[in-house]
Amino acid sequence: MPVVLQTAILLTLSNVFMTFAWYAHLKNLADKPWWTAALISWCIALAEYMLQVPANRIGFTALSLPQLKIMQEVITLAVFAPFAMLYMRQQLTLNYLWASLCLMGAVYFIFKE
Repeated sequence: MPVVLQTAILLTLSNVFMTFAWYAHLKNLADKPWWTAALISWCIALAEYMLQVPANRIGFTALSLPQLKIMQEVITLAVFAPFAMLYMRQQLTLNYLWASLCLMGAVYFIFKE
């Protein structure tokens, strides 16, 4: 499997965990003390790091550091939008589209030779 594809898959999986670690407590633990949410989020984040660290190590063999970062940001938005809509029941607005277009511009410039 190509390095970039391996990296993208691992980063996507890690982003799913991180999105839940960062935001799911707003829905599920709103009635609990903040430190309870923090401890649970840290446990979820451990799984994220178990995927993110190898993803970046693998990716760095074929991509530059800025390319890895932009890839991660694009994946973050691609994971966040469905999470916000489906899990958090937030409405998608045109701002998601504009943000996506800005990121596509960043992808173009970072990957441009």
